[in-house]
Amino acid sequence: MPGRVTHMAVNADDDGATQAFYEGLFDWRFEPYYPGFVRTRLPPADEMVAAVQTRRDLVPGIRTTGPEVTIEVDDLTVVLGRVEELGGRVVMERSTIPGVGDLTFLADPSGNVVGVIQYVRG
Repeated sequence: MPGRVTHMAVNADDDGATQAFYEGLFDWRFEPYYPGFVRTRLPPADEMVAAVQTRRDLVPGIRTTGPEVTIEVDDLTVVLGRVEELGGRVVMERSTIPGVGDLTFLADPSGNVVGVIQYVRG
């Protein structure tokens, strides 16, 4: 199943300073989106969203670190059915973000954590 990167987040301990860093370094312009979450659209064609958001635990004991990448898929159920078969594991169970879609976090065989989302259509 094809997947494409649709979201990259920088998890921050100091949201304001981190936002200012990326605005100053790359000329990104963030706008408020949700509490503790600002975002910008990246070129080309404003297809990818980059965000600065408050650092959080995905589940107890697993803290977000480094850039967070979220990959869009058409059918999250199919993806979840293959995770262990391919040597990965589910880090955060599927959860629904109202009006956005269903999101889960997976660890690859090397332990890198990625988000996978099935957006609400329409």
